[in-house]
Amino acid sequence: MKTVTIEDILYRVQRVVRSEEDVVRAQLKAARVDVIPGFARFESEHEISVVRDEADAKRSSSNSSSNLDSLSRVMADKFLIACGTRPAHNPLVPIDGKVIIDSDQILSRDMHQLPRSLIVMGAGVIGMEYASMVNVVPGHSVTVVDGRPDILSFCDREIISNLTYEMQSNGARFLLGETVKKVETTENRVKVFFDSGKVLSADALLYTVGRQASTDGLNLEAVGLSRNHRGLINVNQNYQTDQPHIYAAGDCIGAPALASTSMEQGRLASCHMWNPDEELKVTSQLDNGNYPYGIYTIPEISMVGQTEQQLTKDCVNYEVGIAKYSELAKGQMMGAMAGGTLKILFDPDTLKLFGVHAIGEGATEIIHIGQVAMAMGCSLTYFRDAVFNYPTLAEAYRVAALNGLGRLSRNAGEH
Repeated sequence: MKTVTIEDILYRVQRVVRSEEDVVRAQLKAARVDVIPGFARFESEHEISVVRDEADAKRSSSNSSSNLDSLSRVMADKFLIACGTRPAHNPLVPIDGKVIIDSDQILSRDMHQLPRSLIVMGAGVIGMEYASMVNVVPGHSVTVVDGRPDILSFCDREIISNLTYEMQSNGARFLLGETVKKVETTENRVKVFFDSGKVLSADALLYTVGRQASTDGLNLEAVGLSRNHRGLINVNQNYQTDQPHIYAAGDCIGAPALASTSMEQGRLASCHMWNPDEELKVTSQLDNGNYPYGIYTIPEISMVGQTEQQLTKDCVNYEVGIAKYSELAKGQMMGAMAGGTLKILFDPDTLKLFGVHAIGEGATEIIHIGQVAMAMGCSLTYFRDAVFNYPTLAEAYRVAALNGLGRLSRNAGEH
């Protein structure tokens, strides 16, 4: 059997990226959208300049951009800023692109082999995704470090317990609630020193703490716009900045900073540009939080709606229905990958759905069934009465619903 190398992975990554870019270009062309490649900056409230490469962009930020040959000028009535983010850096962690890397560099063409031992600093989404990937590669070890006491704190705790169990079963180590004192490197090793006296050593360190909005080259000051310490732009409910004709959407305005929500924000901003008097946002599920999170760890995690800890904090009474993949015929067919769980949170009196959480193969796919049911105002009985294809993972909804209703029946019998 052929061994998969880092070169194989990078080739596949670049191929997928190029295919996605080709699809977007074709869609823009079909929509008659002109594309000007390059780096843009505001010259006035209704004018931007675009230079073709990063070197020109840096020169234009310190000199008069009119002196640059590779310059395009664009006038417009309205603008939409959707420049995304880049990895944030910390002076305490000297990223060199070799021994200490960020999340953009780990899958760059300069990476010729995966570090056999890796410290992942930051237990957020990006950190946990990469940590879990390295964790399943035979002969490789990973240690996750974070100053916070929990990983992925916005997720359901039971789901996260399943993830940490799976990763620890493969040898992963978690060092949480620790403060980094200093980081030292040699030619091919890195050492991390903690205030507690602990010291970690590994072949490489992946720094994934935070993201910085890529707004620093936009010359926002020229149009009276400001950024916060992370470069984020403030917007109102219509995604308008302090200049009403300039909109912003996506990661550069902050949470939730998901690709899916960013695309919807861009659509809503564009709709408001051309129809400012129409209440278009009432149809969006961004307002009520009914959008899914997908975390591509191994195994996958996905969620929509509220968590147990949120409901407890808000003093909301709830009940739980659980289905294990191992209870499903499809789960049995999947064999070793069957260690998944689907969890439904609901009101024990009205059976209203509060949230759905999943971990396991296909979690980010099956979560959409719960998302649609919640958006349509369905109760738990919908899943009890629905007929699902057999055998599928979707059957987990019916199993979880019956489990939850069974708990209610047993609780009623006890009283």
